[in-house]
Amino acid sequence: MSRHLHIVALDTPWPADYGGAIDMFYRLESLHRSGVRIHLHYFCYNHRGNPNELNRFCESINVYERKMGRRGLSLKLPYIVASRVNNELIANLNKDNHPILAEGIHCTGILPGIDTGNRKVVVRLHNDESEYYKQLARTSHHLFRKLYYHNESRLLKKYQASLPQGCYYACITPADTETFRNRYGLKNVFFLPAYTPYEEIRGQQGIGNFCLYHGNLSVPENEKAAIWLLTNVFSRIRIPLVVAGRNPSRRLDKLAHLCQHTCLVANPSPAEIDDLVRKAHINILPSFCSTGIKIKLLHALFEGRHCVTNDAMVNGTGLEPACHTGGSALAMASIITQLHHQPFTHEETVLRRQLVSDTYNNDKNTRELIQYLW
Repeated sequence: MSRHLHIVALDTPWPADYGGAIDMFYRLESLHRSGVRIHLHYFCYNHRGNPNELNRFCESINVYERKMGRRGLSLKLPYIVASRVNNELIANLNKDNHPILAEGIHCTGILPGIDTGNRKVVVRLHNDESEYYKQLARTSHHLFRKLYYHNESRLLKKYQASLPQGCYYACITPADTETFRNRYGLKNVFFLPAYTPYEEIRGQQGIGNFCLYHGNLSVPENEKAAIWLLTNVFSRIRIPLVVAGRNPSRRLDKLAHLCQHTCLVANPSPAEIDDLVRKAHINILPSFCSTGIKIKLLHALFEGRHCVTNDAMVNGTGLEPACHTGGSALAMASIITQLHHQPFTHEETVLRRQLVSDTYNNDKNTRELIQYLW
């Protein structure tokens, strides 16, 4: 008997050009490969369009408008949840009793309207969103954004504590699994690693050409990390640094070209990012937000050579032994200087394979997910 599954996605899963979309798309692809017949529902905004690429994997696709701005505001629900409560979506899901995979806490506002008595519901938790917005409030320099992030964090903390116990919750890191079990009192939680396009450790042995920081540079946290590297780390050392990513600000562009040994690559294609990650001698990935997991860290570990990061990026992921961790700008500069002439070796490839390859195996993780859906 064929298995049918509703997937409710917080955003368009294609193009898979940021962490959340990568996780969603490659899970959808893996479920399709395992024989699941997918009925996809997603919210369209930010001009991401209606991509034909998804038709290959889905029996049906329904697109819904997200209520943006004031229309999506609620006194009780977080904005990321309230703006995705949609009566048409609820009606479509109630036409049958196929299991539901809700991608993100963002999509759980519909659950009170769904008949869950005789169907399984799994919620993919991409983050402890309350903590994520709390950290955004802490790092933001804009008063309005700071107030919005603080209020969203407060609402999310209350909302996450009231999530229905009858669902299963798939957490993206072991640390998040413990958080939702202990802090929020959820019983049915399990660790489901991030899905990625990376299947084997391919970091080339030897020495690369430069250091690399990459990410979506229009995201304030990523811009802050890039600026921090330029002004606090690479101002101390004369080792080449390439900053690469989408939509950099004028300020970042100017800073990246102040020194002869630093530069900026704006809006590289996915293939160009892959090439930079592989050619770099050191992938440098500090973070100022310690929730969830960053797909770009997995990208660097699967495809690149040395990886230098800080505690906020790697703690609680299980990937700590594969990274060189610096707790300050001075410590990070010292580690980069030491690694600059140190070849990437076969032994390090073996260590990564032991740490990463089995855990981040899409088909293996899909077999476990299916056990919770049927």
